[in-house]
Amino acid sequence: MDKKTDLRIRAKALRKELDISAISSNIVKEIRKQQYYINAKNVLLFYPMKYEIDLRDLLNDDKNFYLPKVNQDKLYVCPFKKGDKLEQSDFKVEEPCSNPVSPKILDLVFVPALAADYENYRLGYGGGFYDRFLAEYNNFVSVTPIAKELCVEKLPRESFDIKTDYILSV
Repeated sequence: MDKKTDLRIRAKALRKELDISAISSNIVKEIRKQQYYINAKNVLLFYPMKYEIDLRDLLNDDKNFYLPKVNQDKLYVCPFKKGDKLEQSDFKVEEPCSNPVSPKILDLVFVPALAADYENYRLGYGGGFYDRFLAEYNNFVSVTPIAKELCVEKLPRESFDIKTDYILSV
């Protein structure tokens, strides 16, 4: 088993022991204090999977929100408002039903992770969707919100791994 696979297994197990609801609430409070969030108008969130940081409380703020939708190997950006219909993807992720828009309108992108390091690299689920997205578009601030318990000194990296601008952990 490679290092990334092992880390994914351990991170998933550790997340189950954390109070993700309380951590999510504290992360949302911290996000609302950040200048990059205060200034942002168009924000890409992610819909939380089980034991993942939940940013949905941000949907109450006066901003335009978007959710990712994955089709084959590409991540698309779709408008989303609180109460909009979602459908389950092949990856068992809730995705919007709306039509995609250009990612070039985004000011801020929140990127999910299983783990992160102190150099702003993240460990995702292994599909590479966000790495490809971040490599293609860089017109926005990118942030990985994560529990501090899931932060490590340095993650194993490959040439295609793209770091985010910030890691926000509590």
